[in-house]
Amino acid sequence: MNTKEYISSGIIESYILGHASPEEAGILECVMKNNAEVRAAFEEAQKTLEDLATAQAVTPPDDLKSKIWNKIQKVQTPEEITPVLSTDISEVKDHKENRIQESSQRNNGWKTYAVAASVLFLVSVAGNLYWMNTQSANQKEMALLAADKKHQDKAMQKMNQKLEMFSNPDMKMVMLKGVEKHADAKAMVFWDKKTKEVYLNAEKLPKAPEGMQYQLWAIENGKPVSAGMYTEDKDSRIALANIPDAQAFAITLEKEGGSKVPTMENMFVMGEI
Repeated sequence: MNTKEYISSGIIESYILGHASPEEAGILECVMKNNAEVRAAFEEAQKTLEDLATAQAVTPPDDLKSKIWNKIQKVQTPEEITPVLSTDISEVKDHKENRIQESSQRNNGWKTYAVAASVLFLVSVAGNLYWMNTQSANQKEMALLAADKKHQDKAMQKMNQKLEMFSNPDMKMVMLKGVEKHADAKAMVFWDKKTKEVYLNAEKLPKAPEGMQYQLWAIENGKPVSAGMYTEDKDSRIALANIPDAQAFAITLEKEGGSKVPTMENMFVMGEI
């Protein structure tokens, strides 16, 4: 096996991560002392691992950081190894055992480094998850702010439309007041004397129950004529009907879709011109 094959065999990465056996670790250490190319490859692999651990790091919350640091300190405390030697072992064998023990201790040091690097990677992952959750919360908050701005813009647009109606000299405004059963109810009819179009502002009416809808009526020559069905999206913005002549207006609550004749007991407001 030549130098390039030895480098690409994965032994260097195994050594750094603490997976190499004592024999493999001893051989690599010996090769690194005598081969500059292998030594350079080892240093490059070591730096790559360090860069990977730091490049992805995102500062996590303080409590998570302290917990992980305590765990690293516990891992870095190596278990005490008590060598057991026979009293009749030879000096040569004693020397060999010491070499294996030293190699094992060096390997344990790299294992500690590998565990620390792994923990740093977990810190990075946890930090990224924390950052992603924070970004998600920020996006939700921005969405809520955008929705609120859209609502405010719509309210401002409606107010501007009302101001235009108030300032239009051709617009006749008819105040509709609550009848006896609905004394607090109010509404406003805008009747364009030129175009004969009728607009309705009914924000002061209670919200219509499910399956029900408010219907505007014009009183012409003493008879009620449907002046259109009210919906919130039409309020003060879209003409409900074209009424050539009227002496009064009224609003009743009808089944969704409207009625041909007003339900008098469901009348909410009425106003004369």
